[in-house]
Amino acid sequence: MQPSVLTMDRLGSSRLTDHMLIAATVTTGLVAGLLFGFACAVMPGLSRVDDAAFVAVMQSINRRIRNGAFLACFVGAPVLTVAALVLEFVGDGHDVLPIVCAVLLTGVSYLITSAVNVPLNNAVDAAGALEPSAVRARFEARWVRWNIARTLASAGAFGALVWAVAVS
Repeated sequence: MQPSVLTMDRLGSSRLTDHMLIAATVTTGLVAGLLFGFACAVMPGLSRVDDAAFVAVMQSINRRIRNGAFLACFVGAPVLTVAALVLEFVGDGHDVLPIVCAVLLTGVSYLITSAVNVPLNNAVDAAGALEPSAVRARFEARWVRWNIARTLASAGAFGALVWAVAVS
């Protein structure tokens, strides 16, 4: 007879919690990787183009990033991480520390995203025919700086989830 998904294994962690942790780890890793890609390649590459190209490319990225795959991971990562935490608390609660760390670090990354990066993206999108050099001057340095901060938080959340998987 196959054990139930909700039966507890010898380590006190449910298979459902393990599956939730794995899903949270994968989605968080994908988000962290996307942010890292911007920090290491996209923005350094764009730093070498003229102002009009910079603004046009950022506007294009802003429109294209709103897609199902990105949104599934971006929304899924915190939801799955919180769900894993709840399931761990409902279980034996023994391995909550790394999941709590992941929830907090994900929260920091999403707070930065919603308070800084998204408003800057919206401002670039709304710039329209404004002078590209002025748009870029108000956007680039601040966006890059805060992207690095949210990348570090997101990578930390990913690391904490890897830790949680390792101890589960």
